[in-house]
Amino acid sequence: MKLSIVATLYQSEPYIAEFHQRASAAAHEIAGEDYEIVLVNDGSPDRSLDMAVQLTQEDSHVVVIDLSRNFGHHKAMMTGLDVAIGDFVFLIDSDLEEEPEWLLSFSRQLAEDASDVVYGVQAKRKGGSVERVTGAAFYKLFRLLTGIAQPDNIVTARLMTRRYVDALLRHRERELNIGGLWIITGFRQTRRMVQKRSSSPTTYSLSRKISHLVNAVTAFSSLPLVFTFYSGLLISVSALVYILYLLLRYFSASSPPDGYTSIVASIWLFSGLIISFLGVQGIYIAKIFSEVKQRPYTIVREIIASNPERGTIR
Repeated sequence: MKLSIVATLYQSEPYIAEFHQRASAAAHEIAGEDYEIVLVNDGSPDRSLDMAVQLTQEDSHVVVIDLSRNFGHHKAMMTGLDVAIGDFVFLIDSDLEEEPEWLLSFSRQLAEDASDVVYGVQAKRKGGSVERVTGAAFYKLFRLLTGIAQPDNIVTARLMTRRYVDALLRHRERELNIGGLWIITGFRQTRRMVQKRSSSPTTYSLSRKISHLVNAVTAFSSLPLVFTFYSGLLISVSALVYILYLLLRYFSASSPPDGYTSIVASIWLFSGLIISFLGVQGIYIAKIFSEVKQRPYTIVREIIASNPERGTIR
């Protein structure tokens, strides 16, 4: 049984050595010497790449994927999964907030439940009140607008069978939201309650979370477009009714009241709505534009490993 552990690197310099040590120990307990640790450098600005390359010289189990620039967490994870060759693949963040030792309990549950995926869900979301509130709002809005039953407080850590990973990799969207893909890929998936450590501040600002929500919703749902259509229809019907009301007042020999202020307010209101609705359509058009260009969602500069069959030897 070949096991692959996949993790991404971004500002991971303080954690790499300990992560490697703990991940290696867990992998050895599960698979003996038949495992690999795939580290994806997502354009990290610190010494993460240098330290990862050093590990390849010290440990033949380590494979380093160096991306040509920063492409984002989700795309880096998919690239790592694409390179991994294990019969089972353990995906996890390298910042040690998710414990490498979870692999042991995940493996037991995968076997007991005959599942294709065991994934972690936080019993209680880490961080302050603002992070917890915005996180809860994200998941609720995502489920409401897409209909995808993504659990609250899901974490990156998950143990997957090869057939599930192969199915997941068949998704080739350029505008990638991996959380939704995990769910819609299907297969038998089992959740396991975990508790993340708060070892580093979140890199997701409020604006980035909003952007992430917009990208996630528009990637999996056309509901915003449907909402736009029905809102426009409702406004048109309301305007028609109001026009009929004014005509009735006019022909009943009663002058319509002065309405300069209300007219100006209405113009600003409907202009704002039009611009907003055009913006929604623009987001979808931009996604179509991105998809039809068929650009690769990551570019690998180099794969580094001590095994020449897996990559370049340094």
